[in-house]
Amino acid sequence: MRIALAQINPVIGDFAHNLDLILSSISQAEQADCSLVIFPELTLCGYPPQDLLERASFLEAHDHVLGTLVDQIGDIGVVLGAVEKRKGPGKPLYNSALLIHQGRVIHRARKQLLPTYDVFDESRYFEPGEVSMPFPFQGLSLGLSVCEDIWHNPLQYSVDPVAGLTKEEKSLDILINISASPYYHGKLTERSRLFEGLCQRNSVPLLYVNQVGGQDSLVFDGHSMAVNIFGQVCAAASGFTEDLLVIDDDLLRKKSPDIILPEDSIAQVEKALVLGLRDYLHKTGFTSGVIGLSGGIDSAVTAVLASRALGPENVLCIALPSPYTAQMSIDDAALLAENLGCGFNIVPIQGAMEAYQDMLAPLFVGLADDVTEQNIQARIRGNILMALSNKFGNMLLSTGNKSEMAVGYCTLYGDMSGGLAVLADVPKVMVYELASWMNRDTEVIPDRIITRPPSAELKPDQCDQDDLPAYEILDPILSAYLEEHLGVDAIVNRGFDRQVVLDVIRRVVVNEHKRKQAPLGLKVTSKAFGYGRRYPIVQRFRG
Repeated sequence: MRIALAQINPVIGDFAHNLDLILSSISQAEQADCSLVIFPELTLCGYPPQDLLERASFLEAHDHVLGTLVDQIGDIGVVLGAVEKRKGPGKPLYNSALLIHQGRVIHRARKQLLPTYDVFDESRYFEPGEVSMPFPFQGLSLGLSVCEDIWHNPLQYSVDPVAGLTKEEKSLDILINISASPYYHGKLTERSRLFEGLCQRNSVPLLYVNQVGGQDSLVFDGHSMAVNIFGQVCAAASGFTEDLLVIDDDLLRKKSPDIILPEDSIAQVEKALVLGLRDYLHKTGFTSGVIGLSGGIDSAVTAVLASRALGPENVLCIALPSPYTAQMSIDDAALLAENLGCGFNIVPIQGAMEAYQDMLAPLFVGLADDVTEQNIQARIRGNILMALSNKFGNMLLSTGNKSEMAVGYCTLYGDMSGGLAVLADVPKVMVYELASWMNRDTEVIPDRIITRPPSAELKPDQCDQDDLPAYEILDPILSAYLEEHLGVDAIVNRGFDRQVVLDVIRRVVVNEHKRKQAPLGLKVTSKAFGYGRRYPIVQRFRG
């Protein structure tokens, strides 16, 4: 049997658009003589729909489009993810995989493992399904599963859906998994290892179909694949783009050279950020962005990402120098914009600074300058950039990185202003890795931007390391605390100075209020700030 894996990029709630994508993929699969085409999790409505699932009108629109689709399915079988209503005690919905053939749903499997960790909160809406059974189709026994069902962890779940499908008395030729599995750095390696072990243990091949595209802070990377009974990847779709992968089922039962999947490299991080940025703007109705280009590395990397996501003609770069801005910063910003082909303007802020100084002087009599005056500069810049965003209808892209966001080295209503924080989950050391990767073939980012010490340039001779540990020290501490959930003693045992660790954790805790007001950021690590990390603002624990 010839099977197509349809890796598509749906838009949440745009049922007509999603139906068009599905029908187009079905047509392509039919032209390739496929007997079965498989789509990702919750294909019709898009994932994750969140509280839209509580709206009766949303569910009615979903069911109407599902009925329209079912009526149009002929000889080709279609597996797709859909919402199913249920009655009785418990949650009112199932997250289901449906097998549709000749105008009717002939089999269904309901998601059994409902993740409630990190960015997932599925038990808020869905009831877990019962044990699924294999189902015959075109001479093969198929087992349907939905995303988390193959990520069984005995410490977390008492049910193993794959074991239920592959018990000795059952005959299973192909395990199908429809997914909406978001990307983070290292995820592709995790998946590959999981799938290899799963197929080897159960002597069953796997067809894995993943959603692709950006949705709010999440980026779905695709990388749909076929894994044979020996745990070898025998066919793979592209990453970070729509694709239709066509395979013959006999490929799943014989050894073959392993398909080499992309490494979990900085190149994958760049692709994720470009896709997430492009989809966030385009799906929300924006076609262009504006960036405050300081001559520093964060705004430089953001500008490169934006130009690759939107096209350089759709990116406006603005330098906003103050008396503390070095001429080299302005020159480097101008050269970068020229290299990219982006629009570039200079808007000095000294006049606005002096106006604020005069306005506040009667209130600040006898008080020395401090961080207040520095923050005013950042807020002047934020106001100007937002004015340009309002006037020209482009989205302001915030340029701060994860390291700064973690310790509060940023200004509320200043450099934190914007509609999307592109680097909010990218640690500073990784920002440098991105810059080096972007310059691998030619010097897009002026080398001086990469090599000079980082500075906010809000006061004379300022350097980030005047206020923070070196990023080579700060980032591993933050990773241990935020992503590994380690406490002070465990982090100190890795060789870090206790006072430095305590100070970093203190900064993370006391700046929770800033992050709650930050623009949405794109997730590229295993634990990003946002709705996947829920900490109270008012708390005093520092361990």
